[in-house]
Amino acid sequence: MPDFFEDVARKWKSFSGGRHPSTRIDEEAVLTTYARWAPVYDVVFGAAFRAGRRAAVGFVNELPPGRILECGVGTGISLPYYANDHRIHGIDLSPEMLEIARQRVADQGLPNVDALVEADASDLPDGDATFDASVAMFVMTVVPDPQAVMSELIRVTKPGGAVVLVSHFADQKGWRKWFGEKLSPLSASLGWHMDFSVERILGRSELRLVQRRRVGPFGFFTLIVFERL
Repeated sequence: MPDFFEDVARKWKSFSGGRHPSTRIDEEAVLTTYARWAPVYDVVFGAAFRAGRRAAVGFVNELPPGRILECGVGTGISLPYYANDHRIHGIDLSPEMLEIARQRVADQGLPNVDALVEADASDLPDGDATFDASVAMFVMTVVPDPQAVMSELIRVTKPGGAVVLVSHFADQKGWRKWFGEKLSPLSASLGWHMDFSVERILGRSELRLVQRRRVGPFGFFTLIVFERL
């Protein structure tokens, strides 16, 4: 699987030469990229993102038992961390990632995972107010239309429920900003927007911000929790 490593190398060379990679993200590009990364995604990114995932799932596990949507479930790397009394419904755009997630559920015997469905996060197949909480981990900076995804998370979450996000945002200073810039070539190979401002997901009238804190290695990621009004 040398192709994706060559892709990273090309983007790094472009970045180092002062020519920033394109920030355009579309559905076809996301599908192609994650099909290539799926076999090694957990190895390459599992440890780096673990603290962010644990923080988001940890918040969910403090909630009463309920139906939980994980939007962008990917390889299902977070699924074993959910409390057994939650019922988990995962969606992802990538069939290759979902194949790994389904195998994980089978191998680890996770009876609380009700469904893993191929779906577009900006056009969810679920009805209004279906879930007690909706979770999107490291998703908002990769989707083509983050506002549409936010609208869908709001729509499918019950009033009084939680919308839980974790990601890296550009609203950082000092060494965190410097480190984010150095990661830009790798993030570009995955379609991530390292320049994504947190303001793009704040200020929704249907949501009340209840928690915002740094998590992960050296606080590089941010956990954001909303109450659905």
